Amino acid sequence: MTHDFENDAGETREVQSFYDANAEAEWARLERHRTEFAVTLRALEDHLPPPPAAVLDVGGGPGRYAIELTRRGYRVTLVDLAAANLELARRRADEAGVELEGLVQANALDLGRLSDAAYDAVLLMGPLYHLLSEAARRGAVLEARRCLRPGGVIFAAFITRFAPLRDLAARDPAGLLGQPDYVERLWRTGVHDSGEGFTAAYFAHPNEVAPFMEAQGFATLGLLGCEGVVAGHEGEVNALTGEAWTRWVDLNYRLGRDPALWGASDHLLYIGRKGAFPAADNGRRAAAYGRRGDAPRGKAGPA
Repeated sequence: MTHDFENDAGETREVQSFYDANAEAEWARLERHRTEFAVTLRALEDHLPPPPAAVLDVGGGPGRYAIELTRRGYRVTLVDLAAANLELARRRADEAGVELEGLVQANALDLGRLSDAAYDAVLLMGPLYHLLSEAARRGAVLEARRCLRPGGVIFAAFITRFAPLRDLAARDPAGLLGQPDYVERLWRTGVHDSGEGFTAAYFAHPNEVAPFMEAQGFATLGLLGCEGVVAGHEGEVNALTGEAWTRWVDLNYRLGRDPALWGASDHLLYIGRKGAFPAADNGRRAAAYGRRGDAPRGKAGPA
């Protein structure tokens, strides 16, 4: 079965246009959703090697995580599809008084300008829910894996299958009556294609995440619901400061690791270590996307 590269190109244009038009909104999103940002940072703190390790942030938008990790002493290369995101990241880094290791405009499906095995960690915390086919998602993960050093750590984000339905219930519950086919298709396939409020997207079932990543040659270190217990109920918590805020972040980080809560979170964060491919997968892992994922590529990146 051949992969539909033309369809990938159409998805790429849609995603690029969306974020070129919404870079400031994407920066502000993690101000509104402080719990997601703080809980994700806790996971990074626990699983990243110490600074000045080299980190590749693929699809990192306007650089929220890249700038914070640079502030903490990491050498971070930020990759994004949208020029507006990279320009905003450059400005925000200047305002923060830090300098990113690199700013690269590229597609997560083709990181050919970046060297093999050049990074201690890769953040893939945006691209996977913008890729509708499993083959494309596999291709993005394999590109990230290629850039990782042996034993390096990946952080991959997924939006859960149930998140858009919670959003519909909160914003427009009567909308369920007007689009029953869309809702049924979303629930069964994970594909969002209503053309409203977001790009076309793929929302993952919690049970598929770890097996999918393990099939691409990662050993699972953890899976985390980034909102803990407060998805859809975070407004008052996100307004807290001081010890009360710290306590809620700690609680949500601990509870977010409970599998019983994964479907109740909007975002899942997979954490895995680069290992060997399953033996049965060696011959087909990258061929499913149409090229060899481990072939030597470009030479950009930290030494």
